[in-house]
Amino acid sequence: MFIPATNVRGLAAAEVRRQIAAMQEIRRDQPQPLLWIATDQEGGDVARLSPPLSRPPRISEILAHNPNLADRIAAVRQSAREQSRELADLGVNLNFAPVVDVDHGLINPEDWYTHIHQRAISNSYCDGLHEAGVHCTLKHFPGLGRVFADTHRGGASLDVSPHELEQTDWVPFRALMARPDAFTMLGHVTLTTIDREQPVSFSRAVVASLLRGHWHYDGVLVTDDFSMEAVYRSRAGIAEAAIAAINAGVDLVLVSYDADQYYAVMHGLLAAQRDGRLQPEALRQSDERLSRAAGTLTRPHPRDTGLSSSR
Repeated sequence: MFIPATNVRGLAAAEVRRQIAAMQEIRRDQPQPLLWIATDQEGGDVARLSPPLSRPPRISEILAHNPNLADRIAAVRQSAREQSRELADLGVNLNFAPVVDVDHGLINPEDWYTHIHQRAISNSYCDGLHEAGVHCTLKHFPGLGRVFADTHRGGASLDVSPHELEQTDWVPFRALMARPDAFTMLGHVTLTTIDREQPVSFSRAVVASLLRGHWHYDGVLVTDDFSMEAVYRSRAGIAEAAIAAINAGVDLVLVSYDADQYYAVMHGLLAAQRDGRLQPEALRQSDERLSRAAGTLTRPHPRDTGLSSSR
């Protein structure tokens, strides 16, 4: 479950905590694995739970105030540690951060939402989150630092060879994707040197062949928001894109900004399951990855909820 700002507007932290705890209590009673409770709490402008939580600083600002490398690493880790305590206290166990896109200095005045040049941050962020049991998310593969267009508003292309990306933009992804506490988020840019037709988030050539195949990556893959126009207005459409993503080896499809699109995605997936269009082996492998990740979750303790653990 993803929590955007609209879900917490006007609520105190205690109320958000109670709502999350109540949902986890239902999972215990079923019994089912704990829910992944995710949010976007990068810092600066991208802090979906601020308020009610304090607004963390943009990590690039922390780096600017600490010219020494060792001080930078310590300051980023401390900031992430403080964020993690607040998130874990609410019951959030997955943060869609950090941005590990390499900053190539592109600034598009028509880029309303992405602002990669302000959000690229240090790798030490995940360490701070991990201390309170919050998983991090590396985003946005294959790296948006070279991409001028904004995928919130339409399609975008990345016309760079895999060899060059291996030497630059993919270095932080390759360095961090082995972490058991890290998810990887797939962006909606089209990596034309591998797949000229489909965005990365539902490209079989990128997900199945490159990441799952050539890289042997067996961690959890989550898409960026499928409500973004690069997917919603793509040739495939949002439902077919979701089917393609799952079959390619994606584990979680995010639908956030336009919640109504959830119904189109679920209708398409259920119909594909009924018609035999969802690949059983892809589903089995995804179940294994999600179960393995869920096994690392810390079971939250009821607090200020009015609920007991054995209701």
